[in-house]
Amino acid sequence: MKQPSRFQPTRRALLFWTLFIGLGAVAGTCMMLLDPTGKAMGMDAMLPYFQVLPFAKILFQDLTFSGIALLIVNGLPNLTAAALLLAKKHLGVVLSGVFGVTLMLWICIQFYMFPPNFMSTAYFFFGLTQALTGYAAWVFEKQEAFQVNRSDHPNIGTNPDRLVVFFSRMGYGRKLAYEEANRTGACVYEIKATERTAGTLGFWWCGRYGMHRWDMPIEPFPGKLQSFLHVTICAPVWVFAPAAPVRSFCRQAAGQIRSADYFPMRYGFDEATMMLSALTMLISVQIKGVILSTMGCMFFVLTQEASALCSPGLIWSIAVSPFLTLSVPKGAQLRPWLLQSSVWSCRERYQSSRRGG
Repeated sequence: MKQPSRFQPTRRALLFWTLFIGLGAVAGTCMMLLDPTGKAMGMDAMLPYFQVLPFAKILFQDLTFSGIALLIVNGLPNLTAAALLLAKKHLGVVLSGVFGVTLMLWICIQFYMFPPNFMSTAYFFFGLTQALTGYAAWVFEKQEAFQVNRSDHPNIGTNPDRLVVFFSRMGYGRKLAYEEANRTGACVYEIKATERTAGTLGFWWCGRYGMHRWDMPIEPFPGKLQSFLHVTICAPVWVFAPAAPVRSFCRQAAGQIRSADYFPMRYGFDEATMMLSALTMLISVQIKGVILSTMGCMFFVLTQEASALCSPGLIWSIAVSPFLTLSVPKGAQLRPWLLQSSVWSCRERYQSSRRGG
């Protein structure tokens, strides 16, 4: 089922703010140009405060320059962003958020010049709201543009002895699972939760399960796990623990999995260690390996005693060994996939882990 769009309502909210700020600035400019003295608007009392600014004797003897500056800084830019939003251009989302920050900076100058007043304070929060809405719209647009197609992974299912199990809310976990299954030829199975997990409300609902370490109701596995010689578990991390649907699957699969390894969807090795221990207890089988993905690198660590090898410092010693010529512990084998990492970042993280930092 297609998830409801979060980008579209956020884009409409952003359009409101750009029009509100832009048209308000145009109206303010018109009033200042029509009455440069400011007496009709009751703004003449503010002119003395402008004298702290550079070139005050030339530019700020009346409100003419202030009105033009208001139009250039806040009026035309916001109306331009609104037009781009109406045209459904990505640039409109970016500029709208930037112009929210511009408005806050404009108001900060007013805070410096004028005594505390309701109008300046209100418009500062308007700018903050516009900037945050722009950021949210940018994030939601990126999320909804992200797509994973199984047809791009033709090797999936060519090895019926292997299975990749995953759960994914937004599709990122699905991408990692498909890539791993395509590499090994494994079949794939997506864990389906019967609780709401999609959208913003689903995010908070999942967070509730994560905080309490609750199992989440899921659909039963349609087959026999014993028929697979090896299972790879792609597990998201919810509040420093395996995601609730993955936890539920592991409990259901306890005693049915012959051999397993684990693909953490977080880039920290502390999480890898914790998740390894948690999943091992849940599925009642010693996990044979950990697939590590961090800093643009992806490594597969095969161990005879995974629990003994998977301490943060030792994992680093395995991961950076091709770069630093370190010895690999007995029983461990390294298979580099994508060697695109920074050697110096690896070196610094390894040395820090050795120091206990």
